[in-house]
Amino acid sequence: MTTTTPTLFPQLAALINTLDMERISATRKEILDPLAEFIQHKVKTDQEIRLNFICTHNSRRSHLSQAWAQAIAAHFGITNIYSYSGGTEATALFPMAATTLKNSGFQITSLSEGNNPVYSIKYAANEAPIIGFSKTFDAPFNPSSEFAAIMTCSSADQGCPFIAGAEKRFPITFEDPKAFDNTPQQAEKYQERSLQIATELYYIFSKVKA
Repeated sequence: MTTTTPTLFPQLAALINTLDMERISATRKEILDPLAEFIQHKVKTDQEIRLNFICTHNSRRSHLSQAWAQAIAAHFGITNIYSYSGGTEATALFPMAATTLKNSGFQITSLSEGNNPVYSIKYAANEAPIIGFSKTFDAPFNPSSEFAAIMTCSSADQGCPFIAGAEKRFPITFEDPKAFDNTPQQAEKYQERSLQIATELYYIFSKVKA
């Protein structure tokens, strides 16, 4: 268990402080609130908080969510948390997703290349990095029990109605920035989706009393 609050990298901390929860609609907040309640219960009962963000290919939205959840939890002083990501199939962490996190202030280091490269994703100097690579949600790298399954894309949510070992399941889906790959709007749309994910996770963790 982490006993000290991580010190976020300055650029990342500054961006988090600009996130505007007023942009979230009341309808969307109703979707987000159950996850906040799940996390609050874990904090209150002094249990580990395991969040597994699941999408079809574990290449974009699930990785963005995993990284932001870990960083924003640290921002709010919630330290007993472990974020994971997975897919219904494994492909690769899309390079633009990694670049988007880097542009937001995460420190990204390539650990291996190939068809499914591995990245170190750091949000604080005094914390172990997130290890980013594509994997299935039930891969040995991920928890097998007592975790929240957070479905970040509608196809995974509809196509995988049962997640073995999940304590609870939360459909919090996002539009796929993949639609803008190889277009002039690619970087802008990935940043837009990343900031939406960050803002909604900020809202979720803001409701949790550490």
